[in-house]
Amino acid sequence: MTYHPFEIEGADRPARWLVTCDHAANTVPPFVNGGTLGLAEGDMARHIAYDVGALGMARELARQLDAPFIATNFSRLVIDPNRGEDDPTLLMKLYDGTIIPGNRHAGDEELQLRLNRCYRPYHTALAELAARRADTVIVSVHSFTRQLQGRPPRPWHVGVLYAADERLSRPLAARLRQEPDLCIGENEPYGGHLPGDAIARHAIAYERPNVLLEVRNDLIEEEADQVAWGRRLAPLLEDAAETAGV
Repeated sequence: MTYHPFEIEGADRPARWLVTCDHAANTVPPFVNGGTLGLAEGDMARHIAYDVGALGMARELARQLDAPFIATNFSRLVIDPNRGEDDPTLLMKLYDGTIIPGNRHAGDEELQLRLNRCYRPYHTALAELAARRADTVIVSVHSFTRQLQGRPPRPWHVGVLYAADERLSRPLAARLRQEPDLCIGENEPYGGHLPGDAIARHAIAYERPNVLLEVRNDLIEEEADQVAWGRRLAPLLEDAAETAGV
């Protein structure tokens, strides 16, 4: 079966929204060390390899918004599509205390292989979807682990991330805070965006309204929870966009 580095659903859906999932899969393509990074199955199922639960949640969110959806089909440990091409964390050799054997000796030739066969095709397809209409709004969907090794537990249920463009993010954070059962973090558990990351490349550079959503992954481990969160977030995004006037 031919390997494809991304999937698209609903390319002809009419909404101005575009839902993306940069860390959707823990797949290691067959041309990367024969399809393995040398990690145990348990490690490949952890947050270090992909955003647990994010794919199902993003897919349902896109369906609810009647919007196109694009997701990667390679592990963030193969190459991280949410980093600029010159970012030193583009190809990780150590992540949350775990050494990545298949990346340990990866040099420029291996990096270029992964850029050309995974990273760049994904970004080309994302760029084409984003350009399908002039008023695109990008929602980048991620998940985060409740606790990193040696760190305190993270209390937030949802993180709303932003940097250069706050038009949608701040109203969405305010709307989410109206939900009595949720603990919301702004630029938590991480701060804003990174230079050259997917939002910078496809939203900020074109002045497209955008938001990066992080949902704690223990809340979306099961398919039913992923669907429920997708359905919950869709109307909140629409309310925030109306409030923001974007």
